[in-house]
Parts: sequence; C-alpha cells; structure tokens
Amino acid sequence: MHRLLVFTAKFVLVPLLTTAIPFLQFSLAQNINVVKKIKIYQQQIKKDSNYLLIELKDSIPGIEYNLVYATENNFTGTQLYKQANTTFARLPVVKALQRVQNELQMKGYGLKVFDAYRPFAVTKKMWELIKDERYVANPAKGSGHNRGLAVDLTIIDLNTGKELYMGTGFDNFTDTAHHAFKAPPAAVLANRNLLRQLMEKHGFRALETEWWHYSWPNDRAYDVLDIDFKKLKALR
Repeated sequence: MHRLLVFTAKFVLVPLLTTAIPFLQFSLAQNINVVKKIKIYQQQIKKDSNYLLIELKDSIPGIEYNLVYATENNFTGTQLYKQANTTFARLPVVKALQRVQNELQMKGYGLKVFDAYRPFAVTKKMWELIKDERYVANPAKGSGHNRGLAVDLTIIDLNTGKELYMGTGFDNFTDTAHHAFKAPPAAVLANRNLLRQLMEKHGFRALETEWWHYSWPNDRAYDVLDIDFKKLKALR
C-alpha cells in the first residue's frame, strides 16, 4: 500500500509541476562544490572535527535502522545504496541526535533512521524521477543529506520495537505527510509533535512537506559529498 501511494503521487505531481512552472527545474542553479575524493574530506576533518562523518550506531546507543534505499522497497523500486546497516552524519548532527535519543529513552521510546548521509550521485538519480523540490532535492543546489546534515527518522516504542503511527509511511509524497495536515487522528498529531518538538529543541529544522525529515543548519559551509560508503567505513 505504501509503495502504491508513493508511485501514484509521483505520476500526478510531476506533470503538474513541469507544465505549470517548467523553469523551476533549472532556474535555481547555484555554484556548489562537490567533494568526491576521500583525501579532500580527510583534509577537511583535520582542520575542523565538526566535518567528521560518524556512523550513527557507533555513537548513539539503541538507535535503530530501516535503511530503505539500501533495499528495493523505496519509491524508486531499485536499490540505491550497496551498504548494509550503515549510515553517517556530521559530528554536530550525531551529538544532537544523542540528546534526542536520551530524552526519548526516558519516555520508553527511541529513534529509527530511514536515511542520513546520501552521496550526491544518488540525489541525481532521485531528481530524474521526481523533479519536485517539495520532496526531492534539486542537484543544482545539493541537499542536506549530501552534506551529512539531514536525517530521515521516526520514533519507536522500546517495549514492542514498533514505530509510532505517524499517519503515513516514509516517502509518502502527498499532503497527508505535511506538518500542516490536520485531518489525522489526535494520536497521530501527538506522535508527530513529539518528534518535532524534540528535534527542534536540539537544533534541527523540520521540512514542512515531510514529517520524517529534519536538517541541521549549514553553519560551517559544509560541502556536498559524493563519497562512497565503503570509503567512509574504511576510515572508522
């Protein structure tokens, strides 16, 4: 059902956007620096440890993964990542997620991550399918995921291991996934508000069109990265 909803949204939204405002796809181009060499990344982290990409499970006890882009069970229907059970974020992001996780655990809850760092090449593949900046980052600008600053996540009940019901699944490209959507039951709104309040309390910013997406401010001019997971894992 989740995949059906996503693909339905994909074929409805794209024609509307491209016919109404076709210039949007390319008018927002910016000069971005894409780092592809691991040596350049290593030089950056030597100058400033905040540039370091950290594997989340290495630093956040109890955090869970459902890395959908490492499987075929995502809106593209193809496996976009080859890595299994591995994802990264910049040091300040990980520290903030640690604080969120600690607060949730005191309530009997925890975090489950769908995606964090995303190589630039993957963002380009996604943009080819859905040229709608409400849901997919425009490669002309790069994304928070490409910079290691964004994370897609939800809350789980530690006793059952089940996700709290948020009204839609991950990557649901309809207005029912928007923060402003008020039709869901009160319990759904309460679950979304719990996640949002804790994430914003610890420095993250919500994306209004996706209840699961939060980003860290780009306060150090972090570059877009296109470095493979295997190379990052080798540095751990």
